[in-house]
Amino acid sequence: MEDKTIVCRDCEAEFVFTVAEQEFYKEKGFENDPVRCKECRMAKKARNRN
Repeated sequence: MEDKTIVCRDCEAEFVFTVAEQEFYKEKGFENDPVRCKECRMAKKARNRN
């Protein structure tokens, strides 16, 4: 495995999906790579709470 550069679906900024994060996702059983950067994921979670 190696780090992946992904473009955020919301803000279109590039972010790195590190090997450690990939291993964590695999450990948790997630099959898809993230589509949002950390900031946009946190903002989406905050919107959904309200």
